[in-house]
Amino acid sequence: MADWRWWLLVALAAGAAAGLARRRSRGTRPSRGDIWWADVPFARGQGAKLRPCLVLLNHRNGIVVLKITSQDKGHRRDHVRIPTRSWDARAEHDSYLNLGEPILVGPTAFRRRAGRAALSTRRQVAAWRGLSRADLTRLATSRPRRARGDATRRRGAR
Repeated sequence: MADWRWWLLVALAAGAAAGLARRRSRGTRPSRGDIWWADVPFARGQGAKLRPCLVLLNHRNGIVVLKITSQDKGHRRDHVRIPTRSWDARAEHDSYLNLGEPILVGPTAFRRRAGRAALSTRRQVAAWRGLSRADLTRLATSRPRRARGDATRRRGAR
C-alpha cells in the first residue's frame, strides 16, 4: 500500500516542477529589441505560424513585432539581413527582417525568448520610415485581432 503513495508523491512533485518552469518562462514579458518565438498571425487569412520576431512596442492592446524569415530576401528593399547565430545556434545562415509589415500580436502568443537583436539591426529598424513610435502606437490601437493570442480581438466576435 505504501508503494502507490510513493508514486503519487513522485507524480505530484514532477507536476509542481513542470508548473513552476512554465510559470517562470511565461513570467518574462517581451521588451523592445528582443527576439522571441511567437505565434505570429498570417497577413492574409486566418491562422498563425510559430516564428521568430523582433519586438518593437509593448502596448495595452498587444505587442507590435516584425517577422523574421530564413528565406533569402536580399533583393527586397523592405527586408534587412540580420545576424542569426547570436540567438539561434542551429542557424546555418543569416535571416531577414521584414520592415514593411509590423504586426500586432497578443501577449499570450509569445513562447520563448531567443535573444536580443544586434545594435546595428535596431538602428536600421529605427531609421526605417513608418516605424516611428507614433506609427506603431497607431497600429496598436487600430488593428483588429486575427489569431490566437492576438490582443485586439473584439468582445463577442466569432
